[in-house]
Amino acid sequence: MPELQGREGPLYRAIADALAADIEAGRLTPGARLPTHRELAETVGVTVGTVTRAYAEAERRGLIGGEVGRGTYVRHLATPRPLPSSAAPEPVVGEDTQIELGLNWPATPEGDPATEALRRTLEALQRSPELSELLAYQPHAGLHFHREAGAEWISRFGLSVPADQVVVCSGGQHAMEVVLKAHTRPGDTVLTEALTYPGLKTLASQHHLRLQGVTMDAQGLVPEALEAACRGGAKLLYCVPNLQNPTGAVMSPERRERIAAIIRAQGLTLLEDDVHGLLLEDRPPPLSALVPESSYFIAGISKLLAPGLRLGYLAAPRRGMERLAESAALAARMTPPLTAEICARWIREGTADEIVKRRRQEAQARLALTREVLGEAAVRSAQGPTYHLWMELPAHWRSEAFSAQARRNGVSVTASEVFAVSPAVAPGAVRVCLGAPRTQALLRKGLQRLRDTLTRGPAPLATIV
Repeated sequence: MPELQGREGPLYRAIADALAADIEAGRLTPGARLPTHRELAETVGVTVGTVTRAYAEAERRGLIGGEVGRGTYVRHLATPRPLPSSAAPEPVVGEDTQIELGLNWPATPEGDPATEALRRTLEALQRSPELSELLAYQPHAGLHFHREAGAEWISRFGLSVPADQVVVCSGGQHAMEVVLKAHTRPGDTVLTEALTYPGLKTLASQHHLRLQGVTMDAQGLVPEALEAACRGGAKLLYCVPNLQNPTGAVMSPERRERIAAIIRAQGLTLLEDDVHGLLLEDRPPPLSALVPESSYFIAGISKLLAPGLRLGYLAAPRRGMERLAESAALAARMTPPLTAEICARWIREGTADEIVKRRRQEAQARLALTREVLGEAAVRSAQGPTYHLWMELPAHWRSEAFSAQARRNGVSVTASEVFAVSPAVAPGAVRVCLGAPRTQALLRKGLQRLRDTLTRGPAPLATIV
């Protein structure tokens, strides 16, 4: 006799849910014979057709099975396999334990809210009558509902676009590739900061593009240098005005006005990447808002909510949407709609805002800890809550040598050569990432090793015979 009181939804599904609950609780054991359709219909007071649908739903879930002439039985269910885990227990940090400060991961607070949010969303999804639609092929730019959520998310960054100018992408790297495929040809020149995201260097190489670095200062791109670089016939500019990777620079509103004027005057296409922008509570309007007719804007998800979601939203000018959708299909047939659905629900429900708030708080706490251990001078590049900072080295250190010495001392950082468009402009600095250690205690230990490396100075050169 299924317990149906308090269960929501159609009666057939309520009966199937009750069967599932009784099997999980052990009230119905494997091999137990269930009532016939007519018997259960009379007991519960429903039609035979309702019971038939209920049994069909329970069989679809793998709970029961029917045998002609013998009846319907509870199946022998396999023990659920736990999800694979890449996260080992927090290690006991000894002298030989390598602490990772080289990977730019989001700083995850204890009791990460994204995990509980995912659990709630998956539970809600299993009751959705449209669940099967998420297993079908979708339009190249994404379902309209998911594009609407993308437009809402993009508005958090200060840019207003309609849903039909949004492409749902499988992360920021995919969005970058989509724009490059649509707007460049082999041999074209792409401008970017002199120190840039290594993923762009990889994409430029794969697409046989010439990458040209533009001189930077504490605010990012230098306008005069950008204007001079345009004389070489460049078609596209990629830049990160907020918390630039790797320097952490934030472009002022005045600087954005000057850069926008050059973009317009030179006929450039802008690809703006705001992977970390929402960590800044007081941030200038996007550069794209000043030149919307020729701008593509990437609103990140992975670094702000959860890397495993692999989602990002790309805002585009209306005139370029058809070509962009074709480019998205070439780079990846479609973005997984299940992931897009999870993100859309989080955005609409306010869950995404709460996760960003917690990420920002954790980033602030870790930055304060870094200042305490390394001192203010070592982190002067940080202009707000951030997952990474640009640490300038004393004159007697070269970037690669410091990175190698730090690794021997048990802590990994990234040398400037990794980000330099031209090796000749790689400065004496390293990128230090604050989010990768699972706890603040582990981060403190890594920072102490970094400080010790700075204090000891370069190792003496080996004798050459």
